[in-house]
This record gives sequence, C-alpha cells and structure tokens, in this order.
Amino acid sequence: MDLDLDFVRKQFPAFQTTQLEGQAFFQSAGGSYACRQVINRLTRFYEERKVQPYDPYSASTLGGEEMDEARKGLADFMRVKVEEVSFGPSTTQNTYVLSQAFREWLKPGDAIIVTNQDHEANSGPWRRLAESGVEIREWCINSETGSLDIIELERLLDDNVKLVCFPHCSNVIGEINDVKEIVKTIHAAGAVSCVDGVSYAPHGIPDVGDLGTDIYLFSAYKTFGPHQGIMVIREDLGFSLPNQGHYFNEKTLFSRFTPAGPDHAQVASCAGMVEYFDSIIEHHFGNAELGSNKANVVHDLFRDHETKLLQPLLDYVSAKNSVRLIGPSNAKNRAPTVAIEVQESANDIASKLAQKNIMAAGGDFYGKRPLKAMNVDMNIGVLRLSFVHYNDKSEVDRLILALDEII
Repeated sequence: MDLDLDFVRKQFPAFQTTQLEGQAFFQSAGGSYACRQVINRLTRFYEERKVQPYDPYSASTLGGEEMDEARKGLADFMRVKVEEVSFGPSTTQNTYVLSQAFREWLKPGDAIIVTNQDHEANSGPWRRLAESGVEIREWCINSETGSLDIIELERLLDDNVKLVCFPHCSNVIGEINDVKEIVKTIHAAGAVSCVDGVSYAPHGIPDVGDLGTDIYLFSAYKTFGPHQGIMVIREDLGFSLPNQGHYFNEKTLFSRFTPAGPDHAQVASCAGMVEYFDSIIEHHFGNAELGSNKANVVHDLFRDHETKLLQPLLDYVSAKNSVRLIGPSNAKNRAPTVAIEVQESANDIASKLAQKNIMAAGGDFYGKRPLKAMNVDMNIGVLRLSFVHYNDKSEVDRLILALDEII
C-alpha cells in the first residue's frame, strides 16, 4: 500500500503555514516538523493542565494521566514494558546520565566498545569512562565505505567487554546497521548493548522488543514530537545499575536515570506521537486487526515511501564526479540522510540552496569522528540533505535541479 501523502501532510501544521509556503525541508535529521497531535496536546497542557501532576484535583490528575498515556503508548508501540520507557531533556543528556551509572557499575580493567561511526552523543560520554580505568576499544569503520564490519566487532569481544555502544544508523553515513544480528553477537559474548536510534527512529520507530537490545535511545523532536530524549532500558539491567535519581525513586525504573524532574508538558505531548501513528494506521487500514504489529506497519509505510524518493537522489549524487557520496548508494540499506563531500564550503552551498527555497545544512553535525575517518576536509564539511516520510517527489526533483545549478 502506498502512503497517502495528502493525508500525511494535513497532519503537520508546517505545511499550512504561510511563512513556510514553497519551502522544501531537507534538514529533518536536525529536527523534524511536529505533528498537530503533539502541538494540540502541548497547547492544551499549557492552557489547562500546567500544574504539578498526580495531585487529587482535576487539572493535576488529567496532566498525570496524560503523561502516563505517553509512556504506555510508546511502550506498547515498541513492545516493551511500560516501566522500561523513560524521558529526559535530550538523548545526549540521557546517555551522559547512563554513562555515570555504568561508571559506578564497571570495575577497572572492564572494557567498553564504541564506534567511530557514531554521533558524538553516543561516543563521547562512554570514552570519558577511561578516566575511571575502564578500557575503551574502538570498532572502526571502513574508511572508504563508512561501514561497520561485524567480523571486526567479533575480534574486539572477549570476557572483559561488558558493554557495546553503536548506532542503528549514523547521522552522516546513513547506513542501516543490522541491530538484531549485532546484538546477538554482543549477547553471545556476555556483554550488554546500547543502541543510538536517533537517526533511525524518524523513519519508523522500531519494534524494540524484537530488536533485543538492552538499551535503545532516540529523540522525540526528530520523531515529530517535542524536545525530549526517550530511552528504553531493559528492566533487569536498569535495576542492576546504580540509581542516578532521588533515593526515594530508586524502586521506579523510569525515574532511576532522570536526576531532574521531567518536563511534564513535553512528556504528556509525546502521546501525540502515538496518536499520529495510530491515525496513519486507521487511515490506511481501517479497523483491520494488526495486533502487536503496529510499529512494523507504520515503519514499512514510511520506509517504502522514503526509499522511492531516496534512490533518484543517490543516483544523481553518485554519478556526479565533482562530489562524493558518503555512505551506501543503495536506498534499501540506508536512511534518507545524505551527506555529500563537496569542494567548497558546505555551509555556503546550503546558503545558496536556501535562496532557492530549499532548507538544508552544511557542517559536521557532531559526526566529526566518522567524517575524519573517511578523510573529509573538516574545514569544508559535508552538505547534508535529509528528509522523512512527509516529503514528496516534487521536492526531491527541485533539490536535484538546484544542486545541478549550484555544484
């Protein structure tokens, strides 16, 4: 079934806003447009429920119930336990707090494996544990392709490795890693896995229960919601790590890694993300019984549409001798996040695209390690063109035409 793009775009107020009329948005990897379900809930919370939640008066009770609805809705969608879902101000902050728990849990001589394919948020906090005597091993990408080879991971694994941190896909390379297979390899070695899903989740929040990973992190502001980080942590692992929250919250899993109080309004509005996904299902499939398969249904709708849009862009960039495509040229195994090595300032090219009503960006996007490993000139950076399921073919056609005139 094809994605009904007219229906999709009606769910995003940005497409009905005069100030954005005629603009083609290719910077969703930096933050997506918010869907109206999230905006409506956020507005209602501030207007009607902006009080301390969980007290016994109506506004407070309703606010608390909506926060619970967000956690339960996301847990059901990802097929994990409700208590395994926690919120924080950002994925970077969630990862940092988590790393402090591991700092207390690990012993000198224990090892962690990180990659140089990651966004710095899922690399830097773990690397800092070397200061406490933890050995840091690096799973390195192929400098030509940007890929991670699971055979190289196997060479790094031994009894000392307690944790492996890697991305579902890189925010500059875009290749989709085989999370299930990698996690099986990690578990077979007796270690736990931490997956950065920030760059993958916008293209379909995954069935985390099926992936089997111990920790999965992503950002709501890139999945059509507010600026919150969302973390899934397996219950037994979460309770084995030292509590990072208030001592009286140590028996509540989703509070153990949230030292500060949550942003009540933003957490509540995350229920709108699930409401949006449910509307997609209802519109395309009616009352068909999908059981626990909702995440995969939405994921496949989004991915099929994005793949059709992505391949012509990859073909165009691959054929152009004056630029270099970073990452795979086949849309089937990459997200629609396309980084291009260019010969002049990538930011200047993004400015020229802006004059043609195309929103994109240039720089390193906190992906300094992978770009350096692929020998990209960091003074120039890369031009990054990223989109999600609400983009259409005419926008990609406009983008290619504009690139042909500018580069």
